[in-house]
Amino acid sequence: MDETAAPAKGTRPEGAISDADASRKVREMFTQIAPRYDLLNHLLSFELDRLWRARAAKRLKPVFARAETRILDLCCGTGDLAIEFNCRYRTRAVGVDFAHSMLVRAVEKSSRLHSPDLVQLRPIRFVEADALVLPFADTSFDLVTSAFGFRNLSNYETGLREILRVLKPGGTIAILEFAEPPASFWGDFYRWYFCKILPKIGAIVSGHQSAYTYLPKSVARFFRPPELAALMSSVGYSSVEFQEWTLRTVAFHTAVRA
Repeated sequence: MDETAAPAKGTRPEGAISDADASRKVREMFTQIAPRYDLLNHLLSFELDRLWRARAAKRLKPVFARAETRILDLCCGTGDLAIEFNCRYRTRAVGVDFAHSMLVRAVEKSSRLHSPDLVQLRPIRFVEADALVLPFADTSFDLVTSAFGFRNLSNYETGLREILRVLKPGGTIAILEFAEPPASFWGDFYRWYFCKILPKIGAIVSGHQSAYTYLPKSVARFFRPPELAALMSSVGYSSVEFQEWTLRTVAFHTAVRA
């Protein structure tokens, strides 16, 4: 069966036989590539990843009009989106990831924002945890985000339900993810670059070929934007919307907990 024929229920790295096994393999993968993760993100996206995060933060500006907005950034990696929120809105943010080596770098990057020479920002709290079993009470956050990490969850529906649990009534979920563009000249070029060139560059720079072979496969298996929107609605979110950016290679989904 063609693995791109239908969206997966969760990520499945090569050889994974269960949700737990998939989660373990993803954690190991990101632990290995952490030293070169930021460099490769910027290099392989031609610096567009910075633009996408900044654009997402700008789109979420209305959320930050609330007093003492509490933000949770899931699968935060090295903390780029949480840091974007912190710098732009001077708000309280919590970053969560289950790869310890990623969080070490996130803490290092965040700490540089609090040097005596810079404007004092609220410290970002980073927590090592699984996005499917969050260590937070119900209705704790006004905004829960994930930038290029939701796709790596071992069970997408479980992840959405866990986010719903920790969101306050009226709270917002925002998911920024890669998407497969439709068949076209650009779509074909994108797939050629994504599947043929990107894994080779990623392997050379990071020293771990499997991680950058996994990346295009995980995107191909992931939901198309309307499919993810439908799942979000079925789980219980309201006002589900999405935008497609950069010739439909990236999708930004938002919704609200009623």
